[in-house]
Amino acid sequence: MAGARSAEPPAELRLHKRLTPGPLICTGQSRYSWVLSNSPGPAVQLRAMDCKNGCVSQCTGPGGPKGALETFKAKDLIITPASTLKEKPDPETLVFGTVFTDHMLMVEWSSECGWEKPHIKPLQNLSLHPASAAFHYAVELFEGLKAFRGVDNKIRLFRPRLNMERMHCSAKRATLPGFDEEELLGCIQQLVKLDQEWVPYSTSASLYIRPTFIGTEPSLGVKKPTKALIFVILSPVGPYFSSGTFNPVSLWANPKYVRAWKGGTGDCKMGGNYGSSLFAQCEALDNGCQQVLWLYGEEDQITEVGTMNLFLYWINEDGEEELATPPLDGIILPGVTRQSILDLAHKWGDFKVSERYLTMDDLISALEGGRVREMFGSGTACIVCPVSDILYKGETLHIPTMDNGPPKLASRILAKLTDIQYGREESDWTIIVS
Repeated sequence: MAGARSAEPPAELRLHKRLTPGPLICTGQSRYSWVLSNSPGPAVQLRAMDCKNGCVSQCTGPGGPKGALETFKAKDLIITPASTLKEKPDPETLVFGTVFTDHMLMVEWSSECGWEKPHIKPLQNLSLHPASAAFHYAVELFEGLKAFRGVDNKIRLFRPRLNMERMHCSAKRATLPGFDEEELLGCIQQLVKLDQEWVPYSTSASLYIRPTFIGTEPSLGVKKPTKALIFVILSPVGPYFSSGTFNPVSLWANPKYVRAWKGGTGDCKMGGNYGSSLFAQCEALDNGCQQVLWLYGEEDQITEVGTMNLFLYWINEDGEEELATPPLDGIILPGVTRQSILDLAHKWGDFKVSERYLTMDDLISALEGGRVREMFGSGTACIVCPVSDILYKGETLHIPTMDNGPPKLASRILAKLTDIQYGREESDWTIIVS
């Protein structure tokens, strides 16, 4: 490989100085890169960079650690406003994820130059080579968070740093390059501020923010990509479920389909986890259910529901009032709403709060003993969603979540979170954008 490279760098080669201390981004395996040399001799020399399987690794060589630009900076953001602005939709008629704002954020990366400057530009189609890694090997991931227009007309983001942290973890698992979470968040804030009129003037609607990270190297080789792209699009949304947020859903539980497994990517927000779930979702609909209750293992452990985390509010085997959710053991997505519910419940201190394994036998036994109070899903899109029935092994199990009207705990959680999100209650969980 080294023999194919010239001893002198091309004149147009861009050289980036390291901006901040910390680990450098290494890309590819045993590649060569032009770097500034601290040793006597020519001002520029060729040095080998041996990169391990991680995304953010320490590269060392003569003269100490050096490498491509390790992150983009929000202060370098380029904004190209759209020349024509679209008409804003009626918040009452919004369907999830079908309408998009005037602008998008794009940041390109390559192993040769590192991160380019972030750029907000008019919403547009992407131009990608048909051999791009994202198309063939699902080298991609995404996030989902929201901006809310408060009762005071201020626009808030809800716990966005948890999304940035999760996105960084997903990127590492996908062998995509590292980035500074705060810098990406800063760019997203500027995008939301530019499109702030798209944040619905409504306390039942919001602006959904979809950061996406894809491998774009034009190669059919199954390998860590040497080119990548972060882009962020915005979409005003109403309730996630067309039936309404607080209409309960029925679940189809069948162990023949598995959403995630130990050692897999179930704890990462990757598109492959969702695309591969669609077949089971279609079968759930064919069986008269709205969502899939994902089971795992020989004991039919309860893991997630549809695209949501799952909570069970019950009287446990020891006679304790308990709010339980499956633990983060590698097959559960660490949801932001999930974490927020746990944090609230711990703070309230009204009942036991547990991250524990739950099986279908546990649930059936509790139903037979009249110990189940509520079951609900949680997620950014839906916040909370009650469960009414589960179809399991040909039998419909009735969950009494809604038997006495709106569920007490789910209603309390929903009220508390929306009060924070829409500014009725001050909280350090929100960041004010505008």
